[in-house]
Amino acid sequence: MKTIKGPALFLAQFVSDEAPFNSLENIARWAGGLGYKGVQIPSWDGRVFDLERAASDLRYCAQVQATLAEHGLVITELSTHLQGQLVAVHPAYDQMFDGFAPESVRNNPVARQEWAVQQMLWAARASKNLGLTQHASFSGALLWPFMYPWPQRPAGLVEMGFEELAARWLPILDEFDRCGVDVCYEIHPGEDLHDGVTFDKFLAATNNHPRVNILYDPSHFLLQQLDYLAFIDIYRDRIKMFHVKDAEFNPTGRQGVYGGYSSWTERAARFRSLGDGQVDFKGIFSKLSQYDFDGWAVIEWECCLKHPQQGAEQGVDFVNQHIIQVTDKAFDDFADSGVDQLANRKTLGLN
Repeated sequence: MKTIKGPALFLAQFVSDEAPFNSLENIARWAGGLGYKGVQIPSWDGRVFDLERAASDLRYCAQVQATLAEHGLVITELSTHLQGQLVAVHPAYDQMFDGFAPESVRNNPVARQEWAVQQMLWAARASKNLGLTQHASFSGALLWPFMYPWPQRPAGLVEMGFEELAARWLPILDEFDRCGVDVCYEIHPGEDLHDGVTFDKFLAATNNHPRVNILYDPSHFLLQQLDYLAFIDIYRDRIKMFHVKDAEFNPTGRQGVYGGYSSWTERAARFRSLGDGQVDFKGIFSKLSQYDFDGWAVIEWECCLKHPQQGAEQGVDFVNQHIIQVTDKAFDDFADSGVDQLANRKTLGLN
């Protein structure tokens, strides 16, 4: 068995124009001072990272690593959640998702998708240049508006949607394969990959591509009322990344999973800071350790109540308390009588 690495922090929810969150140097000093050992970097935010440069400039990559090392940190993974989202966008979401792209490609879905694909190709090369072997992203979605089957979905619509999604991703996946990096899709509502069934459909559509893997975040499964512990049993060989994020589901006589268009604080299903929700992290860390997961425990702070800095500060101790230093000994080694095949035969009553 292997010991999970951590704690690490996803920086996306913290980067801002205000110190100490306004540069890689400053945010690294802050995160390292809290006790973090790694950071997951949002590749779209130029305040902390230049993705295009990292894809071709080894010296720049070394500078990024050195900046983090000064504060006891390493890069766990790069993230392209926003760019991956734009690989596949249903027209109903064009206006809302345009904000994820630069102004030069807004109001132009074709150009926006081309930009997103180029970003993904750069992310593969940047990950390789940084010595990383996993990468975090979203799948995007063509089918999400049809998630609930009313009105009745036309025959073949779902199959066509996954065929098209796979066709858009296969060239990207092949580039990641050439770079020796796994694409870990965060299984997330709003994406076509939002549970195990949809992941299986995408995996089949990509001919079981070896770089199609999973960023496991139990909070999204709790909000769907999916068995997130059994999910680990089923998909353990594809789970290559882990977001440590809590959530709670408190249905009422008025509201359930769908939330009634309520704000996050008023929803029956909502994200919480670590330890404030209902996720069984003892069970999760136990299962991941049992199955030899040796990736990072990366905190993603998303809470409708608690301030992010308090969540980040408390998260360090939470993860440290849950990481299992796996044993290299059996608890009953003291009673070992040694290997004796003759004695074993006698014990079994064999001549």
